[in-house]
Amino acid sequence: MEFFIETERLLLRELQLSDSEAMFEMDKNPNVHKYLWNKPNQSILESQKVIEFVRNQYIKNNIGRFAVILKETNEFIGWAGLKFNTEEVNGKINFFDIGYRLDEKFWGKGYASEATYAWLDYGFNSMKIKTMTAAAQTENGASNRILQKIGMLLTEQYLEDNVSWNWYELENPNIS
Repeated sequence: MEFFIETERLLLRELQLSDSEAMFEMDKNPNVHKYLWNKPNQSILESQKVIEFVRNQYIKNNIGRFAVILKETNEFIGWAGLKFNTEEVNGKINFFDIGYRLDEKFWGKGYASEATYAWLDYGFNSMKIKTMTAAAQTENGASNRILQKIGMLLTEQYLEDNVSWNWYELENPNIS
């Protein structure tokens, strides 16, 4: 699968094992994992396993999370993309969600919004996904604002391991 999406400032391309070091640098930061069960990565091997898992999703589902590359510097700044979930989340199964994670030094610059807008467009217009979903911990103000900014609608809240999450959905306006 050789595929990429280009935005004004970003290149969204397949994750590669060569991204392991930059991904590990991002994922060992406790601030990045504050709303991800507070489990920062402890070794580069964890990042390599995640990349292999995602690359298998490319084969199995023809989609997955992609590296977010800053075009100006050709630097890995995180990941974003669509995922087909086959495991139950919030009582739902077999659905597409939009997600992202950026290295802390790239927060607050609009990159997550730019990447998610591009993926939402791709999901609706190229993949013809009927309903896009997303979830963010209720206390994660930044992620909730990004999801609302791209047009996602808060449809419910749910608890997972005693943590409150917001569930977002957006119907494809091109499908009746």
